[in-house]
Amino acid sequence: MRALVLEDDINIRGLIARTASRVGLAVDEATTIDQADAYLYVHDYDLLVLDLRLPKLEGRELLRTLRDRGNTMPVLVLTAQDAVDYKVQALRMGADDYVTKPFALEELLARVEALGRRPKAMAPPVLKVADLTLDTASREVRRNGKPIELTPKEYAVLEYLARHQGRVMPRTLITEYAWDYHFDPGTNIVDVVITRLRKKIDAGREPKLIHTVRGVGYVVKA
Repeated sequence: MRALVLEDDINIRGLIARTASRVGLAVDEATTIDQADAYLYVHDYDLLVLDLRLPKLEGRELLRTLRDRGNTMPVLVLTAQDAVDYKVQALRMGADDYVTKPFALEELLARVEALGRRPKAMAPPVLKVADLTLDTASREVRRNGKPIELTPKEYAVLEYLARHQGRVMPRTLITEYAWDYHFDPGTNIVDVVITRLRKKIDAGREPKLIHTVRGVGYVVKA
């Protein structure tokens, strides 16, 4: 199990990380929303511990964005506000629980454990983009009902883009997901796979689903 802790106070962040590790969670730490967003693109987390008071942008904005994306990961928010209205607002925006600062370590541990026991929502077994379908259980790909044979890497890249359809995904993140190593700016391995996918997915078909955003990466959309 894996947790992401977004907290700009180094002492509180360290305390939370140590607490989460006590209940078997591997922990990644972020100090800004940009850092957290980068982690969230690469990993699927079992828990997010989110400070609502952050520099530049409030944690509530990240919470709202996650829920708008359909991300159902449990979120435990930290707040220095003890006003009932503030807590109710956070819960209505999608938080699963909250802890008021300053907090007792035992309370934080209990709440982390409780959220960790909740069953994870099932991921949709079939991803759809226009008439393209990916069965994530069988790894079968079809366009307009006709099966398409893909290599394991081709499937991994297509699934990653389909899971983030409508969002431009940089080559770095595609590489880390499909090949599980850091991006080498000298390689064109992603471009090669995209070229093969276009021949299998888009050639002779409309609408075209795989698009290039020059200088950034690729996006799947109708």
